[in-house]
Order: sequence, then structure tokens, then C-alpha cells
Amino acid sequence: MTEQAGGDPLFQSQDPIFNRKELLHVGHVPEEDRIVGRDDEIQSVAAEIGAITRGDPPNNVMIYGKTGTGKSLISRHVATRARDAAEDNEIDCDVLYVDCSEANTETRATRQLALSLADQTSYDDHIPVRGVGTMEYYQHIWSILEEFFDSVIVILDEIDKLDNSNILMQLSRAREARKTDTYIGVIGISNKVQYRETLDERIDSSFGHRELFFHPYDAAQLREIMRNREDAFQPDVLEDGTIELCAALAAKKHGDARKAIEILKEAGELARRTTSEAVSERHIKQAQEVAEINRIEELTSGATVHAKLALYALASCIVTGDRETYKTREIYERYADICELVATDPITENGLYRQLKEQAFLGVIESEKTGGGRSQGSYLLHRLVTDPKHIVKAVRRDDSLGELPPYDKLTDTDGSTRGRVDLSTFS
Repeated sequence: MTEQAGGDPLFQSQDPIFNRKELLHVGHVPEEDRIVGRDDEIQSVAAEIGAITRGDPPNNVMIYGKTGTGKSLISRHVATRARDAAEDNEIDCDVLYVDCSEANTETRATRQLALSLADQTSYDDHIPVRGVGTMEYYQHIWSILEEFFDSVIVILDEIDKLDNSNILMQLSRAREARKTDTYIGVIGISNKVQYRETLDERIDSSFGHRELFFHPYDAAQLREIMRNREDAFQPDVLEDGTIELCAALAAKKHGDARKAIEILKEAGELARRTTSEAVSERHIKQAQEVAEINRIEELTSGATVHAKLALYALASCIVTGDRETYKTREIYERYADICELVATDPITENGLYRQLKEQAFLGVIESEKTGGGRSQGSYLLHRLVTDPKHIVKAVRRDDSLGELPPYDKLTDTDGSTRGRVDLSTFS
């Protein structure tokens, strides 16, 4: 072990695997030349908020797309450039970012906005962190905006995690309601394309937003993204083929750049923990399984109990049966059995269909409409995009579901006992 001069001999002077590990962190916003395959999306976001750089009101915009398609990255990148361009034109502008998966109530979100604004200005009023209502935080926000800013861009990431959408109406109507003369542009980001359907008509009308859709990265784009992170590692640590394998695995599963980067980072951690001198394809494959389970947990974290039980039911059908695809009706029968075993009232079959549709949009499952012949008509077939064991592990980690039944308490979809498997072995 190398000892740093004058340092603690417990620690190495240089990480044997990583060089610039921050390049692999989820929240890292890379330099412009490291952003790959999103030129059209950058132009689209800029077109919506660009007016702010000329002292004019920007458009509000909602950005939809599966996780890891660059929604947050591009929003923050474009908003930062817009702020800098506005300041070049002597317009006082700022960018505010709220992660709604953490600030998941209107009070928490407005408190974060107020505190962020206060931190960046000489605002001298005290802002309590607890013990006050939402409207008091709004009053601080309006006061700071009125005193210090001509315009701001507010990014509400994972906006569907908010307990209500009133903040959209408050921000979008602030000038109309004479709360402030500051122009406010809102960028909402969601994995759920149905989010707009949940908005109250009054809020939807007030928000008056444009909608943009980000598509998954392909293998070539993922490969370039990985190449642009190579200097996160020490020279010659990545073995030949590791970048290509990482990109190929991510593209095949979901086209998720965030998870591709996570796989690369986890592979480096595995190499370091095993005192390996290089990151090999073996480390990539091991890291991919860890990342996939984490991805499922992340995607299902905001899902309903019934969505999780539906995924569990589909995984059960696949493991105990002899097919990869199952009809909605077959999944529903298994789902209803599971609900009975865990003492949960099942939703309707149509309700389950909507839950499966949402999971298909998120990329957890794939659904295909097919014809069943003259007697059966058309129907949907559903399959998992990932290994069913990953679904089992991810869902069983959710404490809110209680003790889920092992497969040996579930019959096959044809009513037989063939192929029963003890699910607890997957935990």
C-alpha cells in the first residue's frame, strides 16, 4: 500500500481504479462536449424557454420520457445556458431546481424554493424551516423575486411525485395575480406520460404548457456516452470491450444512460473491492444485475401497491409457467390470488390493465396487441423486459407490501402444480 507523504498510512495516495469519480455520479451535469445524442432535445427546450434571455416571458414546458433519457440533464444544461445568456443581456435571472421525489409536498417544495432564493441573494428576512404554512413560503418567494430578479426558471423534477399540483398554478399565475412582476418559466419533468390526465382542469388551463418527449438512447449513443466517461477511471484500468458490453447491455434492456453509467461505476467498485487491477467484462456483467434490480426499485418506487403486485404476478406466471408472455386475464387471475393471500382488496381487471400500461411506458414490461382468432378476438400479451428474478427481488424489498407469498403457494395459470418454485430463494 502506497503511503502519502505526511498522510495517514491507512489511506492510499491514489485510488487504484477511479480518477474522476464525479463523472459517474447521477447528479453530475457534464460539460457540453460530453452531452451525446440530444441535439434536437436541446434545441426544443431552448425554443420554449429562450425568450427569457431577451427579457420576455418563457413558455412552461412538460418533458416526458423513460428514466435515463436525459430529461433532467438537458433541462439543467439548457436552463443554465439561458440564465448565462440572460445575464449577458443584463437581465437578472436564476435557475431553481427541486427534486420532487424528496420535496414531495407543496410545503416542502416551496420551502426549498424560498431557501434556495435566499441563499443566492442578500435577502435579510428569516425563513423558518418548520412551523409555518405553505402560503408563508410563497410570500418569501414573491418578495425575493420582486426585489432581486427579472426572471427565473424553475425545474420541478419527478413532478408526478408531488402530493398535489397547486404549485403549478401558483407559479404560472404569479404575474397575473400581481404577486410579482418577475417572469417565471416552469420545466416539469416526469416519467409518466399520463401525468397531465391527473391535473385539475383549472391548473392544466393555467399552466398552459408545451409537451416534449425524450426517447431512449440507442447502443451507439450509449457507447459514446460511456466513452466520454472513460477518464473517470485511471489510465488502462478499463479492459478492451468493457465499454461496448456496458452499452450493449443497457441498450438491450432499456436505453437508460443513467443506468449504463451506474453499471460502469458499480463495475469499478467491484474491481476495487476484489483488489483487481482492471475492470473486466466479468465485473460489468455482475454490476449489470445489481443495477437492474436498483432500476426496478427506482421505477416502482412511485407505483401503486397494485402495480407492484401486478409485476409480481407476471413474474410468478413466467417462472412457474412455460411461456414468456401472458394475457391480461391470466395475470389478473394470479394477481387476485396474491391479493387474497396478502389480505388486499384487488382492483378490477380494467384497473390492472391501466397499471400494466403504465409499467409498459416506464419500460419494465412490453405489451403487444395480437389476434386470438375469430372466437377469441384480439388481446394483449405482456412480457417482462428484465429477468423475473429481478422483479421478485425488487418488489419483495418493499416493506409496504408485507410478506408476499412464495411461489409454492401459487398454482400455475393452467391450475396445475407443475413448475412451482419457492420465491424466497430469489430474495
